[in-house]
Amino acid sequence: MNQFISVKDVTDINALAKKALMYKANPFADRQLGADKRIGLLFLNPSLRTRLSTQVAAKNLGMEAIVFNVDKEGWALEFEEGAIMSGNTVEHVKDAAPILGQYFDILCIRTFPSLKNKEDDYSEMFINQFIRYAGVPVVSLESATLHPLQSLTDIVTITEALQQRTLRGKSKPKIVLTWAPHIKALPQCVANSFAQWINAWGEADFVITHPQDYELSEVFTKGAFITHDQDAALKDADFIYVKNWSTFTDYGKVYENDPEWMLTEEKLKLTNNAKVMHCLPVRRNVELSDEVLDSAHSLVTKQAGNRVWAAQAVLSEILKHK
Repeated sequence: MNQFISVKDVTDINALAKKALMYKANPFADRQLGADKRIGLLFLNPSLRTRLSTQVAAKNLGMEAIVFNVDKEGWALEFEEGAIMSGNTVEHVKDAAPILGQYFDILCIRTFPSLKNKEDDYSEMFINQFIRYAGVPVVSLESATLHPLQSLTDIVTITEALQQRTLRGKSKPKIVLTWAPHIKALPQCVANSFAQWINAWGEADFVITHPQDYELSEVFTKGAFITHDQDAALKDADFIYVKNWSTFTDYGKVYENDPEWMLTEEKLKLTNNAKVMHCLPVRRNVELSDEVLDSAHSLVTKQAGNRVWAAQAVLSEILKHK
C-alpha cells in the first residue's frame, strides 16, 4: 500500500480487517516496524477520535507521531495552481508539502469540505495537492468527500460482531445506512465512504434510506438499494448505520429535519435485533435517541475503539512497503 485515500487503495478488504483484529488482540505485535520513523498528522479542521486513534496506532508500531493544527498554528496555505498570492494565503502547498515530506515518513491529512462549491470539494484539491508534492505516502484522516479510516473501522466492527451472532439462515447480513436529522448542514464524507466500502466489500445486502432530495453521488452508492421508506429499509436489518448528510444535488443544503427519521427503540422492532452504528460525535435525541445509544443494540463505543486497530493495520501496510 503506497497511500490510503479510498477503498481503491486496498487490494483485500477482508485481509486488512483481519489484520486490524489481530492488532486488537496483540497491539504490540509489530512494535519494531515503525522504529526510527516519524508520522506527521496535519489537521485543517478539528478531530477527536481520528487524531488520538492514529497517534496511538503509530505509537503501537514504534513510530513518533507529531501533530500540527494547520488552521491554528501554521501559515494559511494556498492550493490553487498559478495563484497570485496577494490575499490572505501566505505559503503555497507546493512549497510546504515537499518540506513536510522531508520531515516525515508518512504524512496524514485531515481536510473538510466548504459545502459551498461542489466542484471544488469533489475535486479533492487539498489532499491531492499534498499527494502530488509531498513525495511520501499520504493517509487521509478525512477529506472533502471520503473518510476511509472510519469506513475500514466500520467493516472491522461489523466483521467482529458477525463472529458473535447468527443471521437466521441468511448468507449475508442486511446493512442499512439511514439518514438522520441534524441541526446544521453536514458533509457527505462518511456516508459516501461507507457506501463505497460496503459496495466494494460485497458481503452484505446493502440498503440506503433517506428523505427525498438527499441522494448521494452515484459514484459511491451504485450497487446499493435506495429507498425513501425508512421502515421498509429497516425490516429484518442486521446492522444500521445512522448518519446525517446535507444535500448533494443542490449542494450543502438542509431541506428536511423531520424528527421522525431519528432511530428509536420502536423502530428497532422492525429489525433482526439489529446492531446500531454511528461514527461520532452524535447529537443525542436528534440523530439517535438515548434509549438506542445506551442499549445493547449500540456498537458505537466499540466502533470508536476499533479506530485504533484500523489505523494500525493501514500504517503497518504502508510501512512494509516503504
